[in-house]
Amino acid sequence: MVQVIGPLYPEASATAKPDRRIGPRQPLTERIMSLDLDTRFDPRHGEAVLVEPGIRRITAPNAGPMTFHGTNSYLVGNERLVIVDPGPDDDAHLAALLAAVDGRPVDAILVTHTHLDHSALSARLAKATAAPLVAQGPHRISRELADGEVNPLDAASDRAFAPDIVLADEAVMRLGETLVRGIHTPGHTGNHMAFALEGTGTVFSGDHVMAWATSVIAPPDGSMSDYFRSLDRFLARDDRRYLPGHGGPVETPATFVRGLRTHRRMRESAILEKVRAGVQTVPEIVAAIYHTTDRRLHGAAALSVLAHLESLIERGLVVLDGSFGVAGRFLPA
Repeated sequence: MVQVIGPLYPEASATAKPDRRIGPRQPLTERIMSLDLDTRFDPRHGEAVLVEPGIRRITAPNAGPMTFHGTNSYLVGNERLVIVDPGPDDDAHLAALLAAVDGRPVDAILVTHTHLDHSALSARLAKATAAPLVAQGPHRISRELADGEVNPLDAASDRAFAPDIVLADEAVMRLGETLVRGIHTPGHTGNHMAFALEGTGTVFSGDHVMAWATSVIAPPDGSMSDYFRSLDRFLARDDRRYLPGHGGPVETPATFVRGLRTHRRMRESAILEKVRAGVQTVPEIVAAIYHTTDRRLHGAAALSVLAHLESLIERGLVVLDGSFGVAGRFLPA
């Protein structure tokens, strides 16, 4: 039976109205702001690295273009533990986690979202520790698929994941010696949830906000409109530090999130500028805007452009000619 933990302050989970504003109309393609990303990170794969008192990080050996040096799993607590993000289904990573647990009781396994690099090890780790799985819910996409549409991240989705405890937005749980608040932050996925350690200023931000790169937003798995609203949720808080799903900590959260939001808005303005100039397809927009980006990342860039275009359509600034997708054509409204 799935247990549901409701919000402590229901009014705090109200959804903000979509921001219909768009940036300046002057040319932006060559002056997209450079976000101050921090790619300094030593993963020390398999090692339990102390990142702050009572919190250790173990980075899985699943490095790649989308995962950086690998997925971070966190062990929170001293005498009793909470684990955040089990990571990929990897024998060596499971062994490293269990070695770090060292027989101590695990009160819960928190899962920020259900992409396989974060949640695939959940069932095996839960069985080995007898700990319940806690998440915002099972995997879900941000909206229903349109006729003929394909979810480009479907292969990365963990549809087998089933939480034992569903944590509602702004709900607070006491887990042994740890007090955790859930912050529903859809955008990267529909069920993405950050976890705040109450009274510490520390937030496990998953893939919503990371120091090393911007999050991949790919409709219909994710939603750019949801993502912006979730950034605003973070800005309404007063947190000290984010511990993300990949890479090192975000040490100045408010400053970084403001820069991230501005960067995305300027990117969106550049996309709208190209559409208004007659550039109609996603590949053409990517070639024009991401020409300095490693071509291996152009596939992810195309998904990001598509997410921005979906948001612009929702706000009545762009119209779709044909089927929605990378092969579609987009015109100014």
